Amino acid sequence: MAANITLAEIEQREDIRVYMTTAARNMDLIGYTEHGFRHAELTANVARRILLDLRYSEREAELAAIAGYLHDIGNAVNREFHPQATVMIAFHVLSDMDVSPEDLIEVLCGVANHDEEAGEPFGPIAAAVIIADKCDVSRDRVRNPEPTTFDEHDRINYAAISSQLSVDVEKKVILLELVIDPKFGSVMEYFELFLQRMVMSRRAATVLGCRFSLVINGARLI
Repeated sequence: MAANITLAEIEQREDIRVYMTTAARNMDLIGYTEHGFRHAELTANVARRILLDLRYSEREAELAAIAGYLHDIGNAVNREFHPQATVMIAFHVLSDMDVSPEDLIEVLCGVANHDEEAGEPFGPIAAAVIIADKCDVSRDRVRNPEPTTFDEHDRINYAAISSQLSVDVEKKVILLELVIDPKFGSVMEYFELFLQRMVMSRRAATVLGCRFSLVINGARLI
């Protein structure tokens, strides 16, 4: 009989811990923002909450959490093709755990489609993972200890004093609220850097029957 696995079981696997530790190390080596356990846990928790708030089933929400947690482990192999590498790793791990084909394909869709270059919100699980991943704009993601050498990603993430995602069930709005310190980055720079992410989030929200809205420093921009 196929197993109904949980995120807690995934988190306890030694192989997953090794893949995620290696992925985080690799991103540090090439100067990327944090892609380790903090980002994985946040993406998992937000993806789960989005679906629960929108009255999807607990099973769908758990699968979204699993996909959110696993979505970046392909960075252990390669950055450019990390969604494809993640699919292969996740397939191996989940097959070893005797996951049903129905659950397996939903998780694989979630991990395969989070990247803005080629991803598509194929269903509610993939859509929730996309939004959860893209909402993680935070000073905590900056790994570079020297502000004078920040690249554009470091600068905008460091400028983000706070980031809050909420779901208005009645109005069918998924709202991302940011507070950005203008000493480190401007609203225009945020848009220039993250425009594809916001467009992708808007498509994902549509799949969930919602509208995506963005508020920065109290001003509604989308």
